[in-house]
Amino acid sequence: MYRLSTPLVLLAALSTIGCRHAEKRHSEEGKFLVTSPLRTDTELTRDYVAQIRAIQHIELRALEKGYLQGIFIDEGQRVAKGTRMFQIMPLIYQAEVQKAAAEAEVTEIELNNTKLLADKNVVSPNELALAKAKFNKAKAQLSLATTQKSMTEIRAPFDGIMGRFHVRMGSLVDEGDLLTTLSDNSTVWVYFNVSEAEYLKYKSQPEGEQPTSVKLRMANGQVFDQAGKVETIEADFNNETGNLAFRATFPNPKGLLRHGETGKILMTVPTKNALVIPQKATFDVLDKKFVFVIDEKNVVHSRPITVSAEMPQVYVVESGLDEHDKILVEGLRKVRDGAAIEVDFKKPSDVLAHLEVPAE
Repeated sequence: MYRLSTPLVLLAALSTIGCRHAEKRHSEEGKFLVTSPLRTDTELTRDYVAQIRAIQHIELRALEKGYLQGIFIDEGQRVAKGTRMFQIMPLIYQAEVQKAAAEAEVTEIELNNTKLLADKNVVSPNELALAKAKFNKAKAQLSLATTQKSMTEIRAPFDGIMGRFHVRMGSLVDEGDLLTTLSDNSTVWVYFNVSEAEYLKYKSQPEGEQPTSVKLRMANGQVFDQAGKVETIEADFNNETGNLAFRATFPNPKGLLRHGETGKILMTVPTKNALVIPQKATFDVLDKKFVFVIDEKNVVHSRPITVSAEMPQVYVVESGLDEHDKILVEGLRKVRDGAAIEVDFKKPSDVLAHLEVPAE
């Protein structure tokens, strides 16, 4: 009778243990993670391409013809209301003011003399009335000449930032010529277009839950530090695009936002009873999305779905699934339609809680 040596016994035991571990590992690898769609209330954040406009942005134009005699500000400079900005040569208008002032002085003297004579019944009341009319006409001429002279001096109508100059010192400007622009960007209006379906969903929200608060993602990817508010919706849809313009108002105390910038409006919309699934549970065939549904016999079936919204790592499903279905989460490339598999079912809340969400 033969006896196995100790080394051979150990080798046989290790081999047996190794085979058991391999079988266990193979059994675990043969199971596929399965879950169900989750029905829950959530919030969807949609982004819209936006155009930023200053609350006041105007063109400054010459009111009178003449040579540009003075420029007292610089491009990009912040100016206060009433600041003198441009001076068009005022010599002719100054002469007109002096002439009108002299005429007014003469008629005033004539009026005073006529009053004295009228008090002594030397002249008739009609002559006194005529003298008053001449004096009033002379005052009106003086006021007109003064106004015309003031039009040669252009002052800032409000606090704002100067734009680019379109003229230089000594330029001959005509009435109506563009000099520059002025922007008040202490508050900005941000315009963005919303589709008809999204507009109807927006208006269907209860009065107290309308998503009027919005954020702005700037061109550098950062979110602006002030929240905005949707205050105005345009009256008519654009027939060519099917969109409707919304306007959000943002405070801009630091003046960071400028007229003409672009960005993206981030609007958060509360969604009731949304059906959500992990994005990694889907695959694309042409322009459609599919999932693998597992039946009661653990057989795999591909099924098309319609996605209504996308969130980080998650899709909101509009049609094609319900919360009682079981869907394959991992190993989509390892199965085929009609194959039977071993499943490892986990609750949808557990699966969604362990999804990796990329950092903002």
